[in-house]
Amino acid sequence: MLRLGSGVGVLDNILLILTDQQRWDSLGCYGTMGVHTPNLDRLANVGTRYTQCYVNNPISTPSRASLWTGKHLPGHGVYKLHDVLPTDEILFPYFLREAGYDTALFGKLHVAGHIWEAKYRHQFDGFNTYEWAPDPNGYRGCETAYSRWLAIHHPAILDRWKRYGNKIGHVPVEAHFTTWVANRTIDYLQRMQGTSQPFFCCMSIFDPHNPYTNYPRQYRQKLVIEDLPDIHAFDEPFSHRPISHQREARKYDRSDLIENRIGYHASIALIDEQVGRVLKTLRDLNLDSNTVIIFTSDHGDMLGDHGLSTKGAFMYDPCTRVPMIIQDPKQEKGRIVDIPCQLHDVAATSLAIGSYEKPSGMVDSCNLLDDHSLNQRGYAVCMHRNSSIGHGGYYDPELHVSMWRQDNYKLNIYHSPAPEPNDCPGELFNLDDDVGEMNNLWFSERHRDTRDQLVHRLTTFLVKQDSKGRVTTEQALPPGFKY
Repeated sequence: MLRLGSGVGVLDNILLILTDQQRWDSLGCYGTMGVHTPNLDRLANVGTRYTQCYVNNPISTPSRASLWTGKHLPGHGVYKLHDVLPTDEILFPYFLREAGYDTALFGKLHVAGHIWEAKYRHQFDGFNTYEWAPDPNGYRGCETAYSRWLAIHHPAILDRWKRYGNKIGHVPVEAHFTTWVANRTIDYLQRMQGTSQPFFCCMSIFDPHNPYTNYPRQYRQKLVIEDLPDIHAFDEPFSHRPISHQREARKYDRSDLIENRIGYHASIALIDEQVGRVLKTLRDLNLDSNTVIIFTSDHGDMLGDHGLSTKGAFMYDPCTRVPMIIQDPKQEKGRIVDIPCQLHDVAATSLAIGSYEKPSGMVDSCNLLDDHSLNQRGYAVCMHRNSSIGHGGYYDPELHVSMWRQDNYKLNIYHSPAPEPNDCPGELFNLDDDVGEMNNLWFSERHRDTRDQLVHRLTTFLVKQDSKGRVTTEQALPPGFKY
């Protein structure tokens, strides 16, 4: 393994800005209207914007486990919301620390359930500075770095959080979780300025996660509401879709969903503003010339599209596709990469920046700054696995589904040990002609060869995946489960 002092030059700093539940089409640089995101748009203009970034799983815990370990779900063993990352898994900041980096986390980690993380810190997370805060509400009374800060600086807001929880309503800018994360990141950058040690810093923001109502009141006025994206295919029939989708159908009426969209994008306006403060600090401290900035999110949000809300076992782009922007001062400005990439590629990318050899367990985690490795892979895979035993419900319905994204096609296979009569076996979409994923070509005779070829690629990939050989909660996969 290459480490600091092994012949490499001065290592670049890394700033990872990670949001929660932010879909790909929520920024101006990705074509959205109605919300002004000048700072992130500027970052894309001077960096590289990846148009086809897919998560490894559309739920927080498995998705974040993939990001931090550089592995797909079978490799790290986290399959469901609030599973616990096995204790022997190593997060990539651990390797960066071995390479000589100072490492810091501000905000959410979520590679295990919040109650678990509040009691037990993951032994190989690799962070020197660890200011853990899974969400602004403290999650069922957990004490967090954010709640401790509120207790000192904004005790009345902390009291409101404790009293009302997510129904707290609008939170002032100066006391908001997003502002706190930005403040702590800025403090850290100021501390690291003038030192000779490279740093890895993760600014992990909770928003634009639901309930969509805690944004500062004035940020609603920053939107052009009539220009926000319309709800897509809200009234689409559910008869042809999996039973688990039908159970999640249209849980909100249209007026509620419009209000959710307003709150969602108001939160993004605040995120952009606070990211702007952090980027200005980098410039003011003369750290911008040797800091690689990565901006992405753990998964998207349906926001009523296809009649579905928030996230879950949904392989539609609003849920599985996220923004990915990387600004490397040494690379060409304004690049756009249309090759599929994935969230677990952040691990290999960060290690490449740190001149640390990628561990063998990160089998197909690619360096995003190397187009050749992305081209060689050429696909993206997303998996959802849930047995429904002790889980299931709103965010994590009982469904096994795998997605394969390559060229202009997206293939979804629904694996079920006991199919119900109306269950859909799979979906095939030509995204060149059908951006909205409305025309399922699974049963099309003209596309049979394409479907069969992609099914073969996906199932072959799944069979070859290295598995922990165990699940991390009490329940196992159901008897009879097979790909």
